[in-house]
Amino acid sequence: MNATQWPAMVVTLLAAWLVASQNRRKRNWGFWFFMASNVLWIVWGWHAQAYALIVLQLGLLALNLRGASKNEPSVDGKSNT
Repeated sequence: MNATQWPAMVVTLLAAWLVASQNRRKRNWGFWFFMASNVLWIVWGWHAQAYALIVLQLGLLALNLRGASKNEPSVDGKSNT
């Protein structure tokens, strides 16, 4: 279980790379990869009894959900804010 931190780190770095893209589709994938990394960090945090990390990842998960929804095109063509 301790090895979970390594895939979590790799997925987090990949997500950051994708979110920085100017391509909407790549950014969207980045948010989903960030959410996967949040889950991996929560699993590792639970094993390590790192409860502050778990709370942080839950907050970041909520922000990533928001980011993914804001990345979608709006119905009226205006930017989502």
